[in-house]
Amino acid sequence: MKKLGKKMSFALVLMLVAALVFTGCAKPAQQSTTGDGSEKSEDVIKIGVFEPLTGANAAGGAIELEGIQLANELYPEVLGKKVQLVVVDNKSDKVEAANAASRLIDKEKVSAIIGSWGSSLSMAAGDAVKNAKIPAVGASCTNPLVTLNNDYYFRVCFIDPFQGTVMANYAINKLGAKKAAIIQEVSSDYSVGLAKFFTDAFKKLTGDENAIVGSASYNTGDQDFTAQLTNIKTLNPDVIFAPGNFTESALLIKQARELGINIPILGGDTWETPEFIDIGKEAVEGVVFSTFFTSEVPITKKSEEFLKAYREKYNKEPASVTALGFDAYLVILDAIERAGSADPVAIRDALAQTKDYMGAAGVITLDENGDAVKSAVIKVVKDGKFTYLDTVEPIK
Repeated sequence: MKKLGKKMSFALVLMLVAALVFTGCAKPAQQSTTGDGSEKSEDVIKIGVFEPLTGANAAGGAIELEGIQLANELYPEVLGKKVQLVVVDNKSDKVEAANAASRLIDKEKVSAIIGSWGSSLSMAAGDAVKNAKIPAVGASCTNPLVTLNNDYYFRVCFIDPFQGTVMANYAINKLGAKKAAIIQEVSSDYSVGLAKFFTDAFKKLTGDENAIVGSASYNTGDQDFTAQLTNIKTLNPDVIFAPGNFTESALLIKQARELGINIPILGGDTWETPEFIDIGKEAVEGVVFSTFFTSEVPITKKSEEFLKAYREKYNKEPASVTALGFDAYLVILDAIERAGSADPVAIRDALAQTKDYMGAAGVITLDENGDAVKSAVIKVVKDGKFTYLDTVEPIK
C-alpha cells in the first residue's frame, strides 16, 4: 500500500508539471494566429491590401504598395493600437481580385481594405466589400463604376470623366487637334471607359460629331499592333489617344513610330511606371499623359513629408500612384481616429464625411459617390524621364 501511494503521488506530480508546461506554452486567450503566422490581438487593427503583385499589372501594384507601406512605417498606430497591414496578391486577375478581397474579409477579419491598382480589379472586389460592409479605399482606380452604387467603396483619386476631358482639352487647346483616333485596350474597363470619356469630350469641345475619325482595339497581352496602326495611319488623325496598360502601350507607341506615325500620342495615368520608359525607350519621348501628382510641385506639407521619407528610403522619385497609396492609408487612419473605433461600419461612415484632408497627392474631399474631387497633372516623357507640364483644376 505504501508503494502504491508513492507511485500515485509521483504520477500526480508529473501531471501537475505537464499542466504547467502546457499552460506556459499556450498563447493568451485574446490572441489568435492569422493565415500568415502573425498574431492578432485586441491591440491590433488590421488593414487589408489587395494589389497586383504578379501578372500583367505587377509593376503598377508594386509602386502603389510602396506608398501604403511607407505610410504604415511613418504612422504605425491609431487609437493607441498597432496597425497591421495584411497584403494579398490579386495576380492581375479579376477572379483572383474577388477572392483576395473575400480572404481579407472572411479569414483575416480586416477593418478596412486598400486597393487596387487597376479599375477592373477594384470593381471585381466591389460586391465582396459591399455585402460584408467592410470599407474599401482605392488609390488609383479611376473608372466611375468602382464606387457607383457602392456605399462601401471610396477612392482618393479623380475619376475618368474628368481625366478624359483634361486630355481632350490638351489635344485641342495645346496641340490644335481637330481630328483624333482612338486605340483602346478592349479587355480593360479602365481603357474602354477613359477612351469613351475622351471621345465624348473631344466631340463636344470641337463641336464636331465626326471629330473622331476612327478607333482600333487590342487585348491585354497583345504584342503586335501593326494591323491597327496601319489602319489608323490611313485616317490621318491629328492626334491619337491610346490609354492602356504600360507594357502594351509602350510597345504600341514603339511600333507606331516604326511605321512612320509621328503625330502626338496621348494617354492616361497607367503610363507612369518605369517599365513604360524601359520598354518604349526613345519611341516614347514626347508622349503626354494625365496623372495625379508630381514631385516637382509639392501641394501640401504632407507632400513634402512624403517626398522626404520616400527619397530617403528609395533614393529615387516616387510615382503618382505611390503618393495615392500613401494617402489611401492615411485617409483610413483619419476615419478611424474620427470614428473613435475600428468597427468597419463606423469607419465607413467617417470616410463618407472626409473633407479637406491634406494628403500627399493633394487635398481630399470625398463627394456623395465616394470619389475625390482633385486636380489633375499633365506630364511628358522628356530625356527618358516623366516631366511635369501643367496642373488642371477640377471642374466645379
